[in-house]
Amino acid sequence: MANPWAGEVELVIDGQPHVLKLTLGALAELEDGLKSGTLVELVERFETGAFSSRDVLTLILAGLRGGGWRGHADALVSADIEGGALHAAKVAAELLARAFVVPGEVSS
Repeated sequence: MANPWAGEVELVIDGQPHVLKLTLGALAELEDGLKSGTLVELVERFETGAFSSRDVLTLILAGLRGGGWRGHADALVSADIEGGALHAAKVAAELLARAFVVPGEVSS
């Protein structure tokens, strides 16, 4: 089970629950995985709804890595994400928000 106070979000992939978290290392991987722009621009894209499926996948992958997942990015291409693409986008947005929230101000 994910702990929102620790910046964690849960996502069920191929029937298995996974805890996602943007650790400092995961944030560095996320920055490296962005084809253009900065983390601030990524946040802005999610705030305005102008994010891409690449943004969602890159965030999910970084969060999985931060949560301890050791799989390969290629595995996510054919993975069944519970709730579909819309749910994955919501989880990615929540993950990003929780990474930058001030303690005591965790969103639900």
